Amino acid sequence: MKRRKIIVVGGVAGGASCAARLRRQDEFAEILMYERGPYVSFANCGLPYYIGGVIEQERDLLVADVELFQQRFNINALINHQVVSIDRSQRCVEVLNTANGNRHSESYDSLVLSPGARPIRPPLPGIDLPGIFSLRTVPDSRTIKEWIESRQVRHALVVGGGFIGLEMVENLRHLGIEVSLVERDSQLMASLDAEMTSPLLERLRQHEVELILADSVSRFEQTERLQVHTAKGRQIATDMVILAIGVEPESELARQAGLELGPRGHILVDKNMRTSDRHIYAVGDVVELRHAVTGQRTAVPLAGPANRQGRIAADVICGKGRHFRGVQGTSVCGLFGMTLAATGVNEKALQASGLDYGVVYAHPNHHVGYYPGAKPIFTKLLFDKTDGRLLGAQAVGEEGVERRIDVIAMAIQMGGSVFDLEEAELCYAPQYGAAKDPVNMVGMIAANQMRGDLFITPWKDLHKDNALVLDVRDADEVSCDPIPGELHIPVNELRARLHELPKDRSIHVCCAVGARAYTAVRLLMQHGFDASLMSGGANTWFCVQNNLDH
Repeated sequence: MKRRKIIVVGGVAGGASCAARLRRQDEFAEILMYERGPYVSFANCGLPYYIGGVIEQERDLLVADVELFQQRFNINALINHQVVSIDRSQRCVEVLNTANGNRHSESYDSLVLSPGARPIRPPLPGIDLPGIFSLRTVPDSRTIKEWIESRQVRHALVVGGGFIGLEMVENLRHLGIEVSLVERDSQLMASLDAEMTSPLLERLRQHEVELILADSVSRFEQTERLQVHTAKGRQIATDMVILAIGVEPESELARQAGLELGPRGHILVDKNMRTSDRHIYAVGDVVELRHAVTGQRTAVPLAGPANRQGRIAADVICGKGRHFRGVQGTSVCGLFGMTLAATGVNEKALQASGLDYGVVYAHPNHHVGYYPGAKPIFTKLLFDKTDGRLLGAQAVGEEGVERRIDVIAMAIQMGGSVFDLEEAELCYAPQYGAAKDPVNMVGMIAANQMRGDLFITPWKDLHKDNALVLDVRDADEVSCDPIPGELHIPVNELRARLHELPKDRSIHVCCAVGARAYTAVRLLMQHGFDASLMSGGANTWFCVQNNLDH
């Protein structure tokens, strides 16, 4: 058999995983990996925590080096080598040694592109002034750390409220640096729905982070300090700026080679990670592929999918019958002791799709309330109202958040429904969960709606169509935190006071989190009332109103 020759362009998650998998599948292949930077495989997700001192040693960020690839895998991994062009007809690449300027040509049987994505740096006036940084590589983090220490930074401005932006805010505050956060959108974390981000706003304020939402940076100036000007006329003096406004695919090499690209410049691949050239594959942040839930083309720059795509490309090259199922955007982020996680599609995307979907909210504790330390998880579940198929979930809380989203993520991947969540058998002991786990709870609520046992009114539709709002909480709860409504009847008194309710108006029933309101709705429906439950209860209402309207 002819010894196959495979070139991998780029390391880190996708490329390095692909190269290692190739060797495990083919001991005799010639494998070359070119990385234009100084590190062939590093943990870029850990960079903010290295800057903040949580990860103390830079070497802890290095997942594998050139020597490991050579000694363990017999892979020739070359750092500071950039592939600058592809000759598809001759099946060869031109490689530049960035250390000495030498160039050479290298042939291939199969080529894997994993160049990743680069931070967006918009062409704003002053964008190249000293002290304005992006974060993508280990050298980037080293430069930022050196600036902080040498300039004795007292204040930093973070531009962008996504994953990197929030992680940098937390780590800068960990260093005692005052932080302002500018986000162009009216909410943080665009991958979540707005109401699910409201707890983050309060947590940021508790840690004295200045929040500037619905505004964007327009220009930078250098005086005694950096002066940052926003579109709405605000001026902020700072010692440094972190740009965390997203990434764009590094697809110039593919473009020059004539490979097919998507509308935002991502390389188009099929389910086998093959590009429009059957000898060339692409993986990681640079690709556009199928969303597992919607079936539409999308790009999700996450390390987990990149690793899996690298493995699948390697298997396909080696003749294995593998394919990538698609991405569903399962992600998690920590912020000052709070965890936010999501999987599948959000409601914003569903609204644009025209799909008939359902939404339920819940605030279950992460373990039983009688065991010390129970923490609520603010949870949102999205599902197809025609068959109950799971479409997405989001959750925010201090404990147990990622575990529940992981369960739902797996259910989505397996084509599960709300009825599967309702029946899911999960671990239970008092310190870990409950007999009705939070996953079961959201499944039960959605399943009740699917069966017609429960009608749900979204919190934002309270009072809609002249509905009567009925609060069934206890009197002390209502006096402490009144919700806009017309009538208060504690649930325990409801049967005796049905005569106070109209039968010619819809009734929106609310309590703290929804449990008592559900009992009330079932009672009212069986007595002939047009009753629905305000999903998520007063806790959702107050969480959203107190923060989004702040």
